[in-house]
Amino acid sequence: MAAAAPLSYSSYRTYLECPLRWKYLYVEKRPETPRGYFTFGRVVHSVLEELVRPLVVPVARRKDGGESQTTLRDWSEPTPGAAAGPPKAPVPAEELLALYDRLWSSDGYSSPDEEERYRALGRELLLRYREWLELEPPAPVAVEEHLSATWDGLAVHGYVDRIDRTPGGGLEVVDYKTSRELSEGDAAASDQLSLYQVLVEHNFRAPVERLTLLHLRSLTPLRTPPRGSRTLEPLHQRMGEVADGIREQAFEPTPGRHCSRCDFRSICPEFRPMPALEGPRLASLVDRFDALRADERRLERELAMTAAELHRAAEELGLHRVPGSRAVAVRRREVSWQYPLEAVRPILEAAEGAPRPAPETAEGVRRLLRDPTVPAPVRRKVAETGSRRVRWYWELEESDGSPR
Repeated sequence: MAAAAPLSYSSYRTYLECPLRWKYLYVEKRPETPRGYFTFGRVVHSVLEELVRPLVVPVARRKDGGESQTTLRDWSEPTPGAAAGPPKAPVPAEELLALYDRLWSSDGYSSPDEEERYRALGRELLLRYREWLELEPPAPVAVEEHLSATWDGLAVHGYVDRIDRTPGGGLEVVDYKTSRELSEGDAAASDQLSLYQVLVEHNFRAPVERLTLLHLRSLTPLRTPPRGSRTLEPLHQRMGEVADGIREQAFEPTPGRHCSRCDFRSICPEFRPMPALEGPRLASLVDRFDALRADERRLERELAMTAAELHRAAEELGLHRVPGSRAVAVRRREVSWQYPLEAVRPILEAAEGAPRPAPETAEGVRRLLRDPTVPAPVRRKVAETGSRRVRWYWELEESDGSPR
């Protein structure tokens, strides 16, 4: 089977949301209805690209191909940037607005009033951003840069809004956002910034020192440190699973709240209308299923109440086997030990010798208690933090002793 095409962030997110929608968009190339907020963001990004591009001072790249691009951990030494002369002034405000008007698109807006509100917002954002550039000019090394890489065997690509040189000689990945609200938590959790970090690290020699979501409405740069390899690994795993699903042509629909805005409901099997001739037969099956499910829930409640009542009676009488007319109910117990991790850590930290990492789960504590390399006094102290829990349950046997 042919290998999957390189994944972008938007492609990855689309497949996670609904594999069938991914197929409609990326395999069948079906168009979607334009939406005003997407059109607005695209136009603003295009104007910002032209506004910042004159300020770009390129820096050293990694070599094309070869071992230097095969692994995220393979660094070249940073190449300090030479002084590039005085900062260049942004284009005049009149030219900026003229460019904005030339690039403006009316696609996707629900009304002329909505379009005008967005258009006015764009003018305000761009003029304020231009003034900000004059006061705090960045040191961009690339804008709207298309980058591709092979990330530990996974082909990925993307367009990075801006890459800046930091004062320390490293790189800052900048992604513009026109959304209403944004927080530092959004930057810290952004898979998009994580992927852009990978792409920049695979294509530039200088290290990534910062990741930034630039909130255009407030002109606030929301910065976060670069991700370490352990932080990036879950994203690599998820993107790998998406690539595997695409390669295997696993395009099942995933219904959810996103269905309300999907352009493909009319052809999606989740919303396919019922054939008229099959309606009565299938409706009766649904009604029967619904009734049986209600009976199941009722029986589960009744079963739990009966078992609890039987347990109370057996406790009072000291019984473990209770005969009935057709079977014998046998009371069984399941014993487990619970260890509070907050009590285990101080014991290990105070133990003599090399520090031992504290277990992160109850199963880890149980393994520690069976580990002969842990001193017996330490194991005894850890064991004393535990509490025994007993869960009783019932099993049925035939009257002759065989299980039912």
